[in-house]
Amino acid sequence: MAVLKVKEIKTMSKEDRENKLKELKLELVKSRGKAAQGGSLKTREIKKTIARLLTIK
Repeated sequence: MAVLKVKEIKTMSKEDRENKLKELKLELVKSRGKAAQGGSLKTREIKKTIARLLTIK
C-alpha cells in the first residue's frame, strides 16, 4: 500500500478516485482486524489516505 500524495490524487479521474476509496475502505477493515494483534501504523496510513481522497473529492 503506497501512500497517495495530493498531486497524485488530483491527477486521477473521478472513477479512479472512487475505486481507490472503495479499495482503501476494504483494506482498512482488514487492517483493523490485524491491528488487534498489533501493528496499527498501517491503519493510520490508510485513514490518512482516505481523508485525503475525501477532502479532494
